[in-house]
Amino acid sequence: MRLFILITGMPGSGKSIVVEEAKSLNLPVYVMGDVVREETMRRYGTVTHELMVKTSKILREEYGEEIVALKTIERIKPCEQVVVIDGVRSLREVEVFKRYGEVVIIAVHASPRTRFERLLRRNRPGDPSTYEEFYKRDIVELSFGLGSVIALADYIIINEDTVDEAKAKAREIFRSLIEKAKTRGKSYC
Repeated sequence: MRLFILITGMPGSGKSIVVEEAKSLNLPVYVMGDVVREETMRRYGTVTHELMVKTSKILREEYGEEIVALKTIERIKPCEQVVVIDGVRSLREVEVFKRYGEVVIIAVHASPRTRFERLLRRNRPGDPSTYEEFYKRDIVELSFGLGSVIALADYIIINEDTVDEAKAKAREIFRSLIEKAKTRGKSYC
């Protein structure tokens, strides 16, 4: 049975730092947002944050709340038994992964003020430029059910201090999960 390590957190919390650590340990990583990004490009010929939110809602309306998780699972290679999934946003998505394997949830947390400041520095297209925009974006993310996934996390990485501290905690968690998976006969290619 496959082990899904689900990474979740609010925008700017530092999920990408945790995902980098997974990659450094040679764990395969699948980003749920890639499904939405590709569908957004197919439908609109361009990708913006607003169009991705719109596409995400439309996909769920057309195909059900589980569609992004199902499409992500389709991408996983059969030999990959320990897999990291970046960007789980709802308990329905968590339930999909549970149907296909064992699930461990890692939530990355940072305060709203810290996350807002990071997003301002990051300055990606679609990132908020005012606290009001940031707050509205958080509300949209929470409307998908993200808060429930965070609340039910098996591990929480508090990412308020240095990147190195967050990476060290992520590395510790991943190594522990890999070791447990090995003792149960799981492997990754």
